[in-house]
Amino acid sequence: MLVVGQSTAGKTRAAHEALRAELPNYRVLAPATGRDLPIGVEVVEHSSARCVAWLDDLENFLGPEGLEPGLLAQLVRLRIPVLATMRYQHYDAFMGFSMGPLDSANKQYAEVVDVGARILKQVEPVELNRVWSGNELQRAGEADDDRIADALTHHGPYGLAEYLAAGPALYQEWHRAGRPGGHPRAAALVSAAVNLARCGLRPPYHLDLLVEAHHHYLTAAGGPLLRPEPLDAALEWATRRRHSVTSMLIPTEDPCAWEIFDYLADYSDTPIPDVTWRTALQHAVDATDSYNIGFRAYQAASAIAETAFRQAVDAGDTDAMLGLGLLLWEAGRADEAETIYQQAANAGDTGALNNLGILLREAERIDEAESTFRQAADAGYTGALNNLGHLLVMTGRKEEAETAFRQAADAGESKALHNLGLLLQETGRIDEAETIYQQAANAGETDALNGLGLLLAEMGRGEEAEAAYRQAVEAGHGGAMNNLGLLLQEAGRIDEAETIYQQAANAGYAGARFNLGLLLQVAGRIEEAEAAHRQAAEAGFARAWFDLGLLLAEAGRRDEAETAYRQAVESGDTRALTNLGLLLKRAGHMKEAEAFYRQAAEAGDTLALTNLGVLLWEAGRTDEAEATYKQAVDSGDTKALHNLGLLHKKTGRIDEAEGTYKQAIGAGETDAVFSLGLLLEATGRIDEAEALYRRAVESGDPRALNNLGVLLWEAGRTDEAEATYKQAVDSGDTKALHNLGLLQEKTGRIDEAEAAYKQAIEAGYEGARLNLGLLLEKAGRRGEAKALNRQATDGRDR
Repeated sequence: MLVVGQSTAGKTRAAHEALRAELPNYRVLAPATGRDLPIGVEVVEHSSARCVAWLDDLENFLGPEGLEPGLLAQLVRLRIPVLATMRYQHYDAFMGFSMGPLDSANKQYAEVVDVGARILKQVEPVELNRVWSGNELQRAGEADDDRIADALTHHGPYGLAEYLAAGPALYQEWHRAGRPGGHPRAAALVSAAVNLARCGLRPPYHLDLLVEAHHHYLTAAGGPLLRPEPLDAALEWATRRRHSVTSMLIPTEDPCAWEIFDYLADYSDTPIPDVTWRTALQHAVDATDSYNIGFRAYQAASAIAETAFRQAVDAGDTDAMLGLGLLLWEAGRADEAETIYQQAANAGDTGALNNLGILLREAERIDEAESTFRQAADAGYTGALNNLGHLLVMTGRKEEAETAFRQAADAGESKALHNLGLLLQETGRIDEAETIYQQAANAGETDALNGLGLLLAEMGRGEEAEAAYRQAVEAGHGGAMNNLGLLLQEAGRIDEAETIYQQAANAGYAGARFNLGLLLQVAGRIEEAEAAHRQAAEAGFARAWFDLGLLLAEAGRRDEAETAYRQAVESGDTRALTNLGLLLKRAGHMKEAEAFYRQAAEAGDTLALTNLGVLLWEAGRTDEAEATYKQAVDSGDTKALHNLGLLHKKTGRIDEAEGTYKQAIGAGETDAVFSLGLLLEATGRIDEAEALYRRAVESGDPRALNNLGVLLWEAGRTDEAEATYKQAVDSGDTKALHNLGLLQEKTGRIDEAEAAYKQAIEAGYEGARLNLGLLLEKAGRRGEAKALNRQATDGRDR
């Protein structure tokens, strides 16, 4: 049974009373630490006494070397009841933890939290509410206890137990005391004790230490300006009992040493000053204090954490070795981390062997990593079998990987079941994969529920996939929420998909906000789409910067698009390099555009090579352009073949141009069909040119229609030419309108020619203006002709 509640809810007392009432004849196994628990269970197993395991503050016992799923199963098998308590803040910390990538999942602290979460998911906690129900208050009123009677009268908005413990009232009184006219020195003494506890330094705290540590808080609050009271008065105020229950500083057997009321530390969340970290570290009395300070400082003060861990390491604490190794590893000091992990492994810590294996794997020292994982597994660290399986998959040894995953799963590693399912799916053993995913899901692996949903969706079993995703969502899996949104969107259930994406985004899953942006963009809700992409990007989903850039570029907001693309580049999205280069080229920033194209090309973007070739050609750097096109061709970009052909033609290398165009056509570049037609027409190979123009038209290239019309007219095939021009006009070719007018004028159809010329002019083809003027002059309409001729800017074009 697990009793959870706030600091002063009365969890320990309630559990103790339950134990007295229900198991009065049981002996109590009360280990001091998590590591002591397996030893105690082994002793109980070989004794005849009935025992109950008492785990007050359960968070101190969870972990691979304490209470983990295998040991819990053993307790159940031995019929040893477990009675535990836990504060909400610790319960939520375990249950709300996200494992992240596989490598981080095997780091020491992540693993502790992961094991704890797996235990807690198997337990339905008894929640001891802060505020008592009416029936509970009524029963309390029947108790023959003056303290409860007083609390019933005065507890106000607080829970009865909280009032009895005076938590909220003391917390507020402490914070009020720091103002002028209050008790500023007393408040500073309490602040010192609270933050020393938050640093991980175990109480009691000697008065000398509190006096030393309190100066910072008193000075920060205003120092002498507050007219602080004398030390004796401050100590009297801080140690005064409230409501005859407790005080802020709690006395101990040593009249000069004090503990802190833990409610105050639990509810404090302001940053701990560096000076307090240093003071705590200076007063650490043993390796346990040093380790605790290192653990608490890990995220907030890494330099303090390193010093604290090293103090504990010097005393032989293997947990501190693991903490220090992880700290060094994450700081990029892999060689030092390796040394520390090896030191811990030599001291018999199998978890250190596992971490060492991960470090070696990331350093691509595969053989050493494999050997280390096997060593850890042989020493009983089952998580190493799962990591060994990953390593074997990486190296293509899938049969051995399957064996490792199965061994890990048999040893109780439910994550290995999920990984086994992934492997079976990858190797096409779909039915087996589905079964394994289900087993992993039943063992509490929400990742497996998500994997099952993906598998079912791929198999077209949408309703079952939706059910699996929804189960995973209920268990708090953000990725499954996103995948559910995708499934609903693909099924056309757009409103539902939008709702799910929004829920996932609100839960902190940035990928879902990105997908929401895509959905909104397709729906034409551009402003909302932009906001979603921007929020996703700012939340760390780097891919969203690129899509935001696309959206802004399409809206003509060049400067903002450039900013978004630059953010994408800084986030490592190489796709944005080419787009940024294109944007800069259009803005006339050629040198910068060239630089980005080259970066994109180095990152493997063949389109960037082609774009770079165009930029170089337009800059007159023909030799560099040609070399760049050839590089793009070698990289598989068929568009570059066409561009290379254009370059060959432009530089008068007709035979090379023809050969290159034909290569491009063979590679599927339809633009090259038209270009080859132009080349052949220019070299007098009219029949071949006509065939190519017709082929281009058939492939959907309307440009070829006008050229085909000219070719037919020059061949005297007037009716075919006219029909072809009209086709070109229908496709929007204004030059064809002009050429149609020329043909109609030539065949004596003056009115039609005039109309065609006027249409061409209205459509923006100025070349028709002069020809219309000539036609009007021939018709004796000289005033109209003169006006047109003054505006003419071009002659008779083809």
